[in-house]
Amino acid sequence: MNYRTNLLPEIKKIILGELTPLYGRNESQTMLDILIEEYFGLSRVEQALNRDYRLSESELLQLHFAVKKLKAFMPLQYVLGKARFMDMELKVNGSVLIPRPETEEMVRYIIAENRQKAPSSILDIGTGSGAIAIALKKAFPQASVTAVDVSDAALEVAAANAAANDCEIGFQKTDFLNEREVARLPRFGLIVSNPPYVTHSEKSRMSKNILDYEPHMALFTANDDPLLFYRAISVFSRNHLLPGGKLYLEINESFAAEVCEMLEKPGFNAVKSHKDIHGKERFVSGIISLPL
Repeated sequence: MNYRTNLLPEIKKIILGELTPLYGRNESQTMLDILIEEYFGLSRVEQALNRDYRLSESELLQLHFAVKKLKAFMPLQYVLGKARFMDMELKVNGSVLIPRPETEEMVRYIIAENRQKAPSSILDIGTGSGAIAIALKKAFPQASVTAVDVSDAALEVAAANAAANDCEIGFQKTDFLNEREVARLPRFGLIVSNPPYVTHSEKSRMSKNILDYEPHMALFTANDDPLLFYRAISVFSRNHLLPGGKLYLEINESFAAEVCEMLEKPGFNAVKSHKDIHGKERFVSGIISLPL
């Protein structure tokens, strides 16, 4: 550490000089304000009012190591070990994706669409941090919620998040590309998934924060079969959704038409894609046909 002072305003000035070339002034300022509030309990207003606030040696060290991680492009959420989703605070680490605003949009849509007739049972495929499963359990407390993932480390994080949010969820390790494993699952009233959907050809357009730190297994699908998980989930859902049950899939905007076409084959009706706040095709929904 090369800080010649322990005055917070001076420390902030030095750190902003280090972060701004990497992130720009506004984002650097926001990240630094969040770090200081999380570590030292000082809001942005309190920081401005306490111009004489001095950091102890241990506080300086804590801030120094956090900034070092940011300079290596580690996402702020991983630096802090937590992320916000809906009205919740969730533990996150390199074993799980950081919950995205687009996923929150899908969850809010699911809650709104099913508020009048709540599902009795829910399956979250590829649960990661457990964000979707926990949010739906909180919205529909009477529902039985099951969440599956192929990663033991992700399931450990998800279980901790469920416990921290007082949600009873059945977590289990399942490889959704293994037909024998998924066949053992029961039927559900609602199935939701945010599966891997980024193609390897898109890597060049992704930021270093994502490529270097977020789990590739949860991000990328094979270039030669970008619909691999959607196909497996649609086949499973035809056999494991209760009559009138609903399916919701977060998608790669480039494949909205293909996913819709996949579901429009016998089995589903009311299939439609939905745009996010940026106008991008972000998720698809469908209802399993009622028996004749």
